[in-house]
Amino acid sequence: MTGIAMGSEVGAQAARARALAVLRIRGRALAVALLPAAAAVILVAGGTSDHLVGPGWDAARAVVSAVALVVLLAAGVIALVVARARPAVSPTVPIAEDAAPDLYRLVRDLAERLDVPAPSAIALTPDCDSWLEDRTHPAHGPPAHEERDELAGAAGGRHRRTAAPVLVIGSPFLWWMRVGELRAVLAPVVAGTGPSAHPDIAAARRFVRGLDAAVATAADRGRCPAFRLACAGIGWVARLLLRSCRQHAAEMERGVAAAAAERAQAVDYGVRIVAQEQVGLAYAGWDRLLTRVALPAWRMGRWPSRLDAGVVAALTELSRRDRLAEGFASRLGERPACDLLEEPGTVDEAASLLAARLFHGGPAECGPDWAPVDWSEYPEEVVDRKWRTDAARLHRVLDALGVRRAPDPTAHDPNGPTLSRVLDHLTTPPDADADTQATSPSPGTPGTTPDAEPASPASVAPDAKPASLDPAAPDTEADAGIDADTTADIDADLHPDEDTPRTATLAARLSAELAREEAAAPPAPVPGASPSGQAGPDALWDVDALPLFPLQPPRTERELLADHVTAMVCCAAMDTAGAQPGLDWLDGPALLVGGERATDLTPRVLSLVEDGDPDPLRAWLSDLGIRPEKPVRLV
Repeated sequence: MTGIAMGSEVGAQAARARALAVLRIRGRALAVALLPAAAAVILVAGGTSDHLVGPGWDAARAVVSAVALVVLLAAGVIALVVARARPAVSPTVPIAEDAAPDLYRLVRDLAERLDVPAPSAIALTPDCDSWLEDRTHPAHGPPAHEERDELAGAAGGRHRRTAAPVLVIGSPFLWWMRVGELRAVLAPVVAGTGPSAHPDIAAARRFVRGLDAAVATAADRGRCPAFRLACAGIGWVARLLLRSCRQHAAEMERGVAAAAAERAQAVDYGVRIVAQEQVGLAYAGWDRLLTRVALPAWRMGRWPSRLDAGVVAALTELSRRDRLAEGFASRLGERPACDLLEEPGTVDEAASLLAARLFHGGPAECGPDWAPVDWSEYPEEVVDRKWRTDAARLHRVLDALGVRRAPDPTAHDPNGPTLSRVLDHLTTPPDADADTQATSPSPGTPGTTPDAEPASPASVAPDAKPASLDPAAPDTEADAGIDADTTADIDADLHPDEDTPRTATLAARLSAELAREEAAAPPAPVPGASPSGQAGPDALWDVDALPLFPLQPPRTERELLADHVTAMVCCAAMDTAGAQPGLDWLDGPALLVGGERATDLTPRVLSLVEDGDPDPLRAWLSDLGIRPEKPVRLV
């Protein structure tokens, strides 16, 4: 215990030393600003005492006084901007004390055991992380449930009022972790309020945050011609001071973290080892849930309202599938940390809406095109609609290419959209020369128009955006309903150098159609504060930069085509063979045939798209009783 206290003290002393270095830089800047004024005072005082007299001294007094006045005015403006500039605040869901009295009691008991000030408030973030955030800047106003401590100053017995920071907790932790695990994970975070309460560290942090906010403010207002020169000067000075403080501020934060970690070792050390394993597991499940499950819904204008509850289901399913995580599900009999909230469902809904804003850029309020969806409604409201929308887009592009609707004269509805139309168009003719597969189709190629060369989306629609940015673009692995290991095997085995001409043409047109749809979609409104409980106005963070954390890298045209063909196959299976749309907690949208998830569809679709070989897919359709010649219902 003595060693831990000594280690904590060493880290705190290092942090205080670096904080004093930052404050010394602030003092030097102030001294430089006051230097011309001091020189002017000396010259004026010399003139009044008949020591510095004469025309030369009079001219020097006038020049130096004018320079001092300008420097003082500029320094005052810069100081005012630094003091009043609004530092960036993380978007969070605030938790009032009456909404989570047990959670507040747990945090205060933890702070008491660590002998540090308790956080002034608690907020949730839709991410797998936790931190302390100071929101005591004058531009933000006093924080909710503020608790101010009277702290002795370093000299003269002066007292300063320093508010404890806000504790931000990752919302997936509350639902997946047990109460003891959450307390162990939060221990080193809460321990950070001790060094943060020191006046020198708090002052240094305020100074650095003010400089950072001043740089952002000057850059934003510098676009106005009337203030461009002044803002450029303010920004230059703020950047200069920020560069001078950067190394000291980084070392100060390292010292604070080291002191907090050392102090927290005395609390639930054994439980914290197990809890850290749950942190990694929660992060993996949360990432999988967002990219495979939430993203398709967000693109359809629906946002899952219980993401945190969904991560429990996803991680439970992962425990069932992965032998390395099979023991984690046994913890679920203990009390979950979300029981510390009075209304977990309301908090989960607010965190889910904030996650949609951060990771997708959706509006902050519900509307006709942005509505919540429950997990029980997800298959019908998201999966079914998504597949039929993609299938409809595929047939629209085929119409634009001049592909006939009913190659089979025995089709039930010559004008209806059928899977056979897609299969026949993408099938490579038996007598096709392999050397011509990488070239454009000739004007006489069946099923194409004379101008249907495999052009890029930019050549089809010069003003179109990349297809990967389209909100309706599907997710390859989620639609396919296959495991990640299967996907890796397929990607390793199926990578032909060139697509067939028909595949390249259809993929390029699909990509251009997606870009046109995105360009025609109305932009999301810039909202005000969310009624669901998001903290602070949107001015605290850049709404034009949404999404802050894009979830999916750009995809190729071939992947988009495979997604659309898969969607068409799923529609045919649902309309002709009684299959059902389903939800897999780890892989997202899934096709259920006879109550079982179809996991072998993707390699057959890739065989058609990449090689022009429809035989594997036709055999799969025949085995399941799916009728490709029958029309399907589209949106």
